[in-house]
Amino acid sequence: MAGILCRRVQLLGRRIAHSVCGSQAVSHRWQSSAVDPLVQVPREGAINAPLQTYTEEETMIKEMVKKFAHERIAPLVKTMDANSKMDNSVIEGLFELGLMGVEVDPSYGGTGASFFSSILVVEELAKVDPSVSVMCDIQNTLINMLFQRLGTEEQKETYLPRLCRDTLGSFCLSEAESGSDAFSLRTNAQKHKDYYIINGSKMWISNSEQAGVFLVMANANPSAGYKGITCFIVPKDTEGFHIGKKEDKLGLRASSTCSLTFDNVKVPESSILGQLGHGYKYAIGMLNEGRIGIAAQMLGLAQGCFDHTIPYTKQRVQFGKRIIDFQGMQHQISQVATQLEATRLLTYNAARLKEAGRDFKKEACMAKYFASEVACLTTSKCIEWMGGVGYTKDYPIEKYFRDSKIGTIYEGTSNIQLTTIAKMIEQEY
Repeated sequence: MAGILCRRVQLLGRRIAHSVCGSQAVSHRWQSSAVDPLVQVPREGAINAPLQTYTEEETMIKEMVKKFAHERIAPLVKTMDANSKMDNSVIEGLFELGLMGVEVDPSYGGTGASFFSSILVVEELAKVDPSVSVMCDIQNTLINMLFQRLGTEEQKETYLPRLCRDTLGSFCLSEAESGSDAFSLRTNAQKHKDYYIINGSKMWISNSEQAGVFLVMANANPSAGYKGITCFIVPKDTEGFHIGKKEDKLGLRASSTCSLTFDNVKVPESSILGQLGHGYKYAIGMLNEGRIGIAAQMLGLAQGCFDHTIPYTKQRVQFGKRIIDFQGMQHQISQVATQLEATRLLTYNAARLKEAGRDFKKEACMAKYFASEVACLTTSKCIEWMGGVGYTKDYPIEKYFRDSKIGTIYEGTSNIQLTTIAKMIEQEY
């Protein structure tokens, strides 16, 4: 079955078109339902599709991921969380379905789908387990994209097929004293003839336990400040490279997060990804896209928690009434549902803007900020609505609650997002 699904996704990938905002797609590619006689039909040639409208291919990928998540991931979520370990069958399944190379060109073994498709994949996975979704998100929006955009043909041929087939990648930027101020990093790379020697350390590095290749930001010219930061490709088995202890985290426990050390790690000059000293530009650019991925993760997480909770409020009876029949509950549920809808629109809009080649930085920050805050609020409210059982591990609500907090921290804290948004608003006026 997995092989059939994989071939189906790959076939879709070869046919998939960009979203309506970023291509010349015509209106008949969009799904539609019966037309209300009171709704004005747009003029011929005009495209006024709602943001929550998908191409046929996007819909098929979305449904395929939903099926995979519920059948292959859901039964393992509780165990993976308790053991703080991603089940190998989950990782293998993601590769089998082509979900670890969503945007990669089919010539390198990828699915060849759109950025928006990758956002839908992250959202659907997060509804079941946010730990799985962040692993998939990093692979698609950071690792694969950096290789596709910056890699030489030799680098692409060497790494992209592996990243699509069986190898996880890890993005290494953060350090002990370099968090929100990411460009104060101290890991350095000294030039020696035709190779570099990397020394330093990294912290909070996702996917690091299972990754086979690491994209490491190191300063090759400290005197130039952040303009010396360069991106290096470091395979896992490189001498002098060590993966440290796995962090014992509050949430996203199945997603590995480790420290890394570089002790005279020797890498050839050909391991530079992109241009020397341009690493800071690449990090900024990719993190802008990554924020949309995190927004999708937080959206899926919040929606998944909401979906588990509402049926309970319809079944639980107190004072002779269902919980959902109390007006106080109805108002709370309606408020959260409205915020979820607003989160979805912000996230989808940012993704469509990116696909259309338009500026999306402010919208990505807004989506990431709002989605993270809404995820925290939603999961907290859901625990309250569930009462005592929501506080236990018998139900998945408390896990969603624990998983949600990281959204306000990684890939730019909520305060950093607000500061960035404010700067862009100032420029607009």
